[in-house]
Amino acid sequence: MADIKSPEARSRNMSRIRSKDTGPEIWVRKVLFSNGYRYRKNVMNVQGHPDIWMPGFRTAIFVHGCFWHRHSDCKYAYMPKSRVEFWNSKFEQNVLRDRNVREELLKEHIRIIIIWECTVNKLKSSPEGRELLIHKISSFLDSKEMVLEM
Repeated sequence: MADIKSPEARSRNMSRIRSKDTGPEIWVRKVLFSNGYRYRKNVMNVQGHPDIWMPGFRTAIFVHGCFWHRHSDCKYAYMPKSRVEFWNSKFEQNVLRDRNVREELLKEHIRIIIIWECTVNKLKSSPEGRELLIHKISSFLDSKEMVLEM
């Protein structure tokens, strides 16, 4: 099936997709900051360059886009209809990179929180979403768990 946009229009759309400071990422940071948590963002010296790095807790937070990181059973993780081979390869590389980053961080005893874009969307639309996010994160930080995925 052919793309409904011209190659130039598609390229223009794709070039506007941000890898840093996305809407969901900014929302999570605001919730954390307003609840007294301090962090650094987009840290280059931590494996995987986490979106949010909480050095006091040795915790890396990744706010993953469901489409790019292939959130299983998520409506946002659809497969484009054109250039299927290209997209399959791209998505496989992303998933493999995410798995390798996870393994490396755990080897270094760095805790990991993965927050999916669809979860952020649900929390943002819920009146108690901010409190639920903080409750889950603070419970995780108080625990001995190494990975939280939400």
